[in-house]
Amino acid sequence: MEERLQKLISACGLASRRAAEEWITAGRVTVNGERARLGDRADLDRDAVLVDGRPLRPGNGRTYLMLNKPRGYVTTLSDEKGRRTVAGLVAGCPARVWPVGRLDMDSEGLLLLTDDGALTHQLLHPSHRVDKEYLVWVTGNINKALPILSGPMTLDGEPLSPARVRRGRDSGGVHQLAITIHQGKNRQVRRMCAQAGLEVLRLKRIREGGLSLDRSLKPGQWRNLTEDELLRLTGGLSGV
Repeated sequence: MEERLQKLISACGLASRRAAEEWITAGRVTVNGERARLGDRADLDRDAVLVDGRPLRPGNGRTYLMLNKPRGYVTTLSDEKGRRTVAGLVAGCPARVWPVGRLDMDSEGLLLLTDDGALTHQLLHPSHRVDKEYLVWVTGNINKALPILSGPMTLDGEPLSPARVRRGRDSGGVHQLAITIHQGKNRQVRRMCAQAGLEVLRLKRIREGGLSLDRSLKPGQWRNLTEDELLRLTGGLSGV
């Protein structure tokens, strides 16, 4: 996908967009052998982009994994209670990676693991307002709960940014919701549902920023992110 050069350089983890603009102006960036100019665009699948003579590649040598976390695992590298951890699920990865954020033991779905500290900070820092979308299966008075979930709410005495809530299918008294938030308070979606009078039966994260869960991954399976996925994950972060 074609993007402005400063955005590509930033998304690949080499520098901020402002610094990348300075590099371009200084003549440190070339596209297909030609000196780049501010405003130029490129596609890494098609164009040869060099920074100081070195090929530009997403990730800059770091490791980025997508895990379909199953229920029954804690999102830590070790656990003093002896519970199963996500570290055990990615034991086959040669790099030492850590989880970006948390999914509680009873939740499942998309979990990113990496050895990139800068990206971890960018994804978790509240200023970047990274969307996280969950599918939630609940019971209770759904018509009463919907305006509560999408309206002003507080947790731990602090106001929450309004969630985006879409109603899905109903089956046998179980209602499916799609809830999108960008904050990351402890068990936030479950606690929001409890405040709205709903009981959560199942919770699954399906998207984080521009990265969606690969539906072909079975629970407990993982794979490396593709270059396109990494660019979509990092390209929308403000101030990067």
